[in-house]
Amino acid sequence: MIHDALRDGVAVITIDNPPVNALGPGVLEAIEAAVVRASHDSSVKAVVLIGAGETFVAGADINIFKTLTTRQQALAQCESYHGILRNIEAASKPVVAAIHGHALGGGLELAMCCHYRIAVTSARVGQPEVLLGLIPGAGGTQRLPRLCGVPMALEMCIDGKPVAAARAHAAGIIDQVVAGDREALLAAAIAFARAHADAGETRRTRDLPAAPDGPAALAACNERRARLDKTPSPVRAPFAAVEAIAAAVTLPFDEGSAVERRLFADCLVSTESRALVHLFFAEREVSKIPGVPRDTPTRDIRRAAVVGAGTMGGGIAMAYANAGIPVLLKDVDDGALARGMATIRRNYESSVAKGRMTADALERAIGLITPTTAYDGFEAVDIVVEAVFEDMALKMSTFVDLARVTRSNAILASNTSTLDIDALARASGRGANVIGHHFFSPANVMKLVEIVRGRETAPDTIATSQKLAKRLGKIGVVVGNCFGFVANRMLFQYLREAYFLLEEGASVAQIDRVMTAFGMPVGPFGMEDIAGLDVGARIREHLRTIAVSPAGTRTSPPVDWPESEIANRLVEMGRFGQKTGAGWYRYDRGNRTPLVDPLIETLATELAARRGRARRAVSDEEILARVTTALANEGARVLDEGYANRASDIDVIYCYGFGFPRYRGGPMFYADTIGLATVLARVHDYRQRLGDYWKPAALLEKLASERRGFYNAGSA
Repeated sequence: MIHDALRDGVAVITIDNPPVNALGPGVLEAIEAAVVRASHDSSVKAVVLIGAGETFVAGADINIFKTLTTRQQALAQCESYHGILRNIEAASKPVVAAIHGHALGGGLELAMCCHYRIAVTSARVGQPEVLLGLIPGAGGTQRLPRLCGVPMALEMCIDGKPVAAARAHAAGIIDQVVAGDREALLAAAIAFARAHADAGETRRTRDLPAAPDGPAALAACNERRARLDKTPSPVRAPFAAVEAIAAAVTLPFDEGSAVERRLFADCLVSTESRALVHLFFAEREVSKIPGVPRDTPTRDIRRAAVVGAGTMGGGIAMAYANAGIPVLLKDVDDGALARGMATIRRNYESSVAKGRMTADALERAIGLITPTTAYDGFEAVDIVVEAVFEDMALKMSTFVDLARVTRSNAILASNTSTLDIDALARASGRGANVIGHHFFSPANVMKLVEIVRGRETAPDTIATSQKLAKRLGKIGVVVGNCFGFVANRMLFQYLREAYFLLEEGASVAQIDRVMTAFGMPVGPFGMEDIAGLDVGARIREHLRTIAVSPAGTRTSPPVDWPESEIANRLVEMGRFGQKTGAGWYRYDRGNRTPLVDPLIETLATELAARRGRARRAVSDEEILARVTTALANEGARVLDEGYANRASDIDVIYCYGFGFPRYRGGPMFYADTIGLATVLARVHDYRQRLGDYWKPAALLEKLASERRGFYNAGSA
């Protein structure tokens, strides 16, 4: 775990806790013991801390946070860390942190308690605790402003983004930057440490002034707090970071550290932090796939093709090009291709304008996308993603063609959002190589891909898809082949309740406002206007054409699933959303700002009267309860039927696919925070008041009766 060596009178302490040298149980204590040992060794002039492998220290072991269930436990852990770092900082000989790779979270806090820091040019440092609903808990909010000043400390602790070595050096976090690899870093660090030992110099970060310009520093804290007050997020951590850094400005180091410990403990036991830590682990669990061992061989994806140059196809082609994979982009004629390529170029130009890529990178990416109206070259690709119009006959015809023009071992993936992967597999005659790759729009931006396994999909096809998703910068979640898979099957229940709430008396604007206040990036009606109401209409039309599937095959929704007519009426009127200037809202020409349209209220009143239903005032609380309960109940059903491997997979899908607020943990975790007994009681109430389509999921009933949650915690 910790290795000691003496080089040129310098004790080299190597932190060796693979894969990322996380500060797990006993690691920080071992570092402390090694530094104390070196301090009392007369042959040692100075100390260098360095990480083994590819990085310095990527942070604390997050598993530790899961064991701290009370505020008292969190405080005790913090006090222990503070004491250890205080002892390292008190060393009488120069202690130098040599940073390569990353020094993040507890890793940076460890480096800052050293007297000096030296880093390679490629190193990055940061305090990303806010991404877990936390603040630095081992002195980070107290030492960081003493090194780089209050404004940058606020930025790092509130935004959570790592900082490159050059910027960290300019700010004072790092004392020297060196070119080269780890060995060059170590040699430079030893020389640096010797020089300071010979000069008899040590510099303790805690002794530096936190804010020489005190009023300006406090003004920076107040300004950042005012900005946070304008955001709707209930997450405590950003506010706590401001308070802790303000304490560094106004209080002595030890008193400021006590404030930090108190705030860290408060954050750690918050629901928001538990939700974010839950998602941290959930994102790593998705790679564990039943029936697909970790050592399953994968195929090398060197060339790809996409069929369909529309919005989805073009975005998927960009995702491949962004990953450096050459891609053929096919459509039916030159006009469609020209429009698709023009959209791709505009998207890249927007990234250049925002400083996210260079003009040269734009041309390289465009150069990797080859437009074509023929299947020429498809025999050389390793994967094809079908992204044609959401029509089953067209998709099946496309898969027949793909089986003819591609190699027998090429992966044939469909971007369908609802249609039957097994039917496409049968059309191709290559079931082992057929799989769903359901990207989310815009595909070049959204991080989620639902990987839909069919009945015959081979394990290596699944494993390759998972590996490919990571290469594309996506999170791939494997799901089963039911109607709508997981994301859209649950989404239909969410939208159904929004439609019915509208009929019952809520307004489009009210429902959207409730959901955005909850933390969704856009409400259900705004989302449909962006995606296009015609998309949902086509899916609903497909639903009417399919029968309940035979046992053992893909399932369809219940045939008695009720449907509101409002959305269909809008589609009949040509109101498809933003692209036509009107949907649930109206949009002025060239402006995407939604405007409330009285027509919707008129339609809702007419349809409610036709159902014999008197419209009423609907509370915000009922809106939120109805739509989130619909998600949880259907999620329980999906989980029980085996179409999702874990409840946490559903949470990842909803947070990455639809922007469910991360600080609420996803729909299943959120249901646990409400309590499954409460969720079940709501379902029973809605069933009595609204109809049998609110039948409770068997798994929900079971867990509630056992006073458990989806994550096996007690559920009141």
